[in-house]
Amino acid sequence: MDAKKIVSSLIKYGIPILISVGLAWFLYKNVDLEAIKQSLSEDVNYWWFLPVIVISTFSHIFRAMRWRLQLRTIGVNAPLHAIICSIFGTYFVNLLFPRLGEVWRSGYIAQREKASFSQVLGSMVADRLSDTVTVLIITIFTFLMAQDAFLKFLAQKEGGTSVSILVMAGVGVAFVLGVALLVWLYRTRSTNHIIMKLQSIVHDLWDGLASIARMDGKWWFLLYTVLIWGCYYMQLYVASKAFSFTAELGWLPILVLFVLSSIGMAVPSNGGLGPWQFTIIFGLTLYGVGAFPPSVPYDAQASAFAWLVWGVQTLLLIVLGIYAFTYIALDRKKK
Repeated sequence: MDAKKIVSSLIKYGIPILISVGLAWFLYKNVDLEAIKQSLSEDVNYWWFLPVIVISTFSHIFRAMRWRLQLRTIGVNAPLHAIICSIFGTYFVNLLFPRLGEVWRSGYIAQREKASFSQVLGSMVADRLSDTVTVLIITIFTFLMAQDAFLKFLAQKEGGTSVSILVMAGVGVAFVLGVALLVWLYRTRSTNHIIMKLQSIVHDLWDGLASIARMDGKWWFLLYTVLIWGCYYMQLYVASKAFSFTAELGWLPILVLFVLSSIGMAVPSNGGLGPWQFTIIFGLTLYGVGAFPPSVPYDAQASAFAWLVWGVQTLLLIVLGIYAFTYIALDRKKK
């Protein structure tokens, strides 16, 4: 392996590990672990995690059913069970190598069905692109609905009122400029190499979305999208019922936690370790659970919530991943 590939591998896999370890250290360098243990023993009804596990599993099944629609569009008719296991395996691989799971599932299905890897990969990109658009829509709605909580948080800081105004104005300007940039990249004609590369990316993303609109079963695709993200939200909402200090928060605070954690998952890390807890703890402080930045003893409950919910989800991904790779091994032996 030459030096260039070594550096590339270090960047690809080393940075997520550094992010995960760094944020975990930042969050818990001053944490009173005994206080967290006490919260986990006194504030949690663990029976609530049974429906959380069921809902989380169905989110992966619905994702497989949605991807099957896209695969059929390109002539790939893989069995649903195989596609479901590819989704289970994706999240398991992502625990070890962030973002590599999507490439793995495309390769697995392409190899199993003797299909074009690039076509299967393109369907996966369109699948993920629809998630990006969904997160954007949910995020805009949530920030509009919960702006009072964010403004109140900012107002508590020194010079908070001015900061609040600047932040809201900055978000608005950034959104407008972002849309304007995308439109310009899509419509302009340029010979600049960098601009042409960006244009190619924008065109590919647009074509991916347009293909969804043209595909057979697009209304089923929309329904599965709603079910997938509904499950994601509901598993966090039900998990909040397990804790005495979040059981009465209501749908909007949990929606804020959901959006913040979804944004946090965009940060490359191993299974969301670090960014997920960071965003959840921050979201809880908006509604009076803990303090931000975390400090002893105020963040014990928020930390207990973040770690336990993440831990249950991660354990489920490991179990589903083991099941998936067992099925794949037996399936290959049979074929």
